[in-house]
Amino acid sequence: MSKPLITAKNLSKEFKSGELITKVLHNLSFEIKKGEFVSIMGPSGSGKSTLMHILGLLDRPSTGSYLFDGEEVAKMDDDKLASFRNKKIGFVFQSFNLLAKVSVLENVKLPLTYSDNRKNMESRAAKVLDSVGLSHRLDYFSNQISGGEKQRVAIARALVNEPEVIFADEPTGNLDSKSGIQVMEILQNLNQQGNTIILVTHETFTAEHAKRIIQLKDGLIIEDKEVKKQRIAKPGKALK
Repeated sequence: MSKPLITAKNLSKEFKSGELITKVLHNLSFEIKKGEFVSIMGPSGSGKSTLMHILGLLDRPSTGSYLFDGEEVAKMDDDKLASFRNKKIGFVFQSFNLLAKVSVLENVKLPLTYSDNRKNMESRAAKVLDSVGLSHRLDYFSNQISGGEKQRVAIARALVNEPEVIFADEPTGNLDSKSGIQVMEILQNLNQQGNTIILVTHETFTAEHAKRIIQLKDGLIIEDKEVKKQRIAKPGKALK
C-alpha cells in the first residue's frame, strides 16, 4: 500500500480582522495517498478553497499538523515553501491564469524558469503540450485559443515540473460541456498513469469523476467516502 502523500491532523484555520476572528476550518484530519484521485467538495463558504490553499502550500494552517511527503509544513520558511511548491505541486485554476502576451509554449515553460533543472526547457514544454493534444498550438497566444484549450495549456503547465500532486480548482467551471469533459478525461488519464489528483468542486457530478470524495460543510468534514461507481469521462458525453 502506498504511503500517505498528505497527512492532516486537527487542521484549523482562522482569519483575524481587528478584534473579529472568523474560523473557517475546524480540526480536520485525513490522509491522501500517492496515486489517489480525490475530490474536495462543498458549497460556497464550506472552506474548500481555504483547505486547497493550505494543502497546496499557498497558505499555512492556524493550528494542527500538516505533513507533505513526510515533511512538516509548519517548520518550513517561506523560501523552502516556495521551492517545495514549485518542485512538488502543480495547479490548475478555473480562471486559467495564463499570461496573455506570450505564446502557449512560453506559458508552459514558465515554471521551469524557477526550477533547479532548466535543461531542455523548450522540448520538455512541447512534450507535455503534445500529451494534452496541443502540439499544433505552440506559437499561439492564449487569447487566440478556446477556453478548453486554455485549460489544457494550464494542465500542461502544471505537469511540466513532474509534480507529486496536481490541484485542480473548479477546472471545468468556465468551460462548455464538451471542453469540460475533455479536461476531466485528461485528469482521469493522468491519474491512471500514477499521478495524484486533488479536485476542488461544488458539483456532485464533477466530484464523482474522482475515486474518493471528501465533503465539507461549514469548515467540517461531514463525509469522506470512496466513490462506488466512478464516472468515466468520455468524449461526446456532456457534463451536466
